[in-house]
Amino acid sequence: MAMLVYGDHDQQLRPRNRLAELERERRRLEALPTGLQRHAALTSLFIDLAGLVQGVADACFAEHEQDSTWPAERALMRQLVDMAEAVVLSWQGGTPALAPIFAPAGLPREVRVRLPEGYAFYALYPEAYAIAARQLKLSGPAKVIGLRSIGTGLAAVAAATLCAPPPATLRPVGHPFDRKLSLSPALAAELLDDRSHYVIVDEGPGLSGSSFGAVADWLENHGIPAERIAFLPGHGGHLGPQANERHRARWAKAQRPVAALDDHLQGWNEDLLGPIDGSLADISGGQWRPLWSAAEAAWPPVNPVWERRKFLARRGPDSWLVKFAGLGRIGQEKLTLAHHLHDAGFGAEVAGLAHGWLIQRWHEDAAPTRPTSEEVARYLRLRSFLPAEQGASLADLLAMARHNVPALGRWSPDLDTLQPRLRPVRIDGRMAAHEWLRLPSGQLLKADALDHHASHDLVGCQDLAWDLAGAAVELDLPEDEVTSLQQQLGTDPDLLAFYLPAYTAFRIGAHRISASMLAHWPEEQARHKAAADRLEARLSAPVDAIEHMRHVA
Repeated sequence: MAMLVYGDHDQQLRPRNRLAELERERRRLEALPTGLQRHAALTSLFIDLAGLVQGVADACFAEHEQDSTWPAERALMRQLVDMAEAVVLSWQGGTPALAPIFAPAGLPREVRVRLPEGYAFYALYPEAYAIAARQLKLSGPAKVIGLRSIGTGLAAVAAATLCAPPPATLRPVGHPFDRKLSLSPALAAELLDDRSHYVIVDEGPGLSGSSFGAVADWLENHGIPAERIAFLPGHGGHLGPQANERHRARWAKAQRPVAALDDHLQGWNEDLLGPIDGSLADISGGQWRPLWSAAEAAWPPVNPVWERRKFLARRGPDSWLVKFAGLGRIGQEKLTLAHHLHDAGFGAEVAGLAHGWLIQRWHEDAAPTRPTSEEVARYLRLRSFLPAEQGASLADLLAMARHNVPALGRWSPDLDTLQPRLRPVRIDGRMAAHEWLRLPSGQLLKADALDHHASHDLVGCQDLAWDLAGAAVELDLPEDEVTSLQQQLGTDPDLLAFYLPAYTAFRIGAHRISASMLAHWPEEQARHKAAADRLEARLSAPVDAIEHMRHVA
């Protein structure tokens, strides 16, 4: 059975207000000197504008149930392509002037902007798509099609690089493994001609590549030969296991160049740290674990797909962790939080943010430890002062728990009473035992504390009681300690009683999904299966377990 783990985090915006805000940011950006800081600020501005174009296009799609030639979207897309040209020129070392950002007529009052996952989690860079686009060998004028969400901005970069007209963006719909297009006759007629070489742009592909495939199918079904269809994807791999044979055969033959910016990462970091010794050492995908403990039997399970990319930089006696935090606003928010945790004594020293990569001191002398109850209380109290918009509703968490652990099917908490009592904060979200480290001075550090309130999962920001439930489960706290912490922190005991099984079910789902993804890595697959089994043992008798948890809370 598939587990429920993934989720989207959207933002509701008023387009006119956001455009005015972006125009103020543009004016501030113009005063910055040429260099990485200015380029990163320009890329951030571009990402924000791209998100707004996506939101407007999706709002029009939702109203009419089809993609079409919406004037407001077209006007914004022209501005976005102009800004994409500036991003490409800045990347090449230039200092482009930026045209003012304005609000066209006909904008929706509110739009929903989706989180651009590649920019947030997977170190995907718009500049890489410019490099990849230059590798295409086209047999006619380029016609670029972007797939919303993140493909909106990426397509603008491709169009700017290829000197193509502003791209159309499409929202393939339907089953995730069998997407289809819904186009107005006007847009269909505009897209089709017998001269163009089509370039389809998005991140991914994922398990099926059906979004890419839906556009290519439509083009081929309307007479466009396969050799005049190219792709700009986010990685160079094959389609996933759920791809159909038509898509798989086309993908194997098509042009689909990919570029990465890894060669630039060391230079970006040296802008903050000065010259480093040797090359950056990749410690992603669990490669950090030998540095954490030489005892392989003690290593926690990892899933490389979900783990952020990270490197070690060494400069003389000092070591620094270089970890992808996110582009634009996303990375800036993580930088602020990292400073906050450091100032409070729970985080490592912060060197800065280098175009999406957060740099913090790496303490080679830190050792795994078990925090005291007082330290857990102090850390959670710190998180309680980080208010936020709510993530998943309690109803969504209940549906997740019942799905991931069928034995919880009879669990029926009173959500109408609980939901109004929830006070969302930027939770830690991952209170795992291996993430508590002790320095020789006695100082406690909490690792991996910046990302999980905004991860690519369904949880998001929750009440502080979620972290208390996480600590109870991950640290296997005794009942009296959980009760004492709940009382010290003033968390709602009924919310805690709900979160305890919900947190456990979420972690079971994460481990089960990871195990299913790691058949090629049997040792890691076994770690995830064992972790899921241990957690399921806590819920082996669901009704009794829930009543017991209520008693603990």
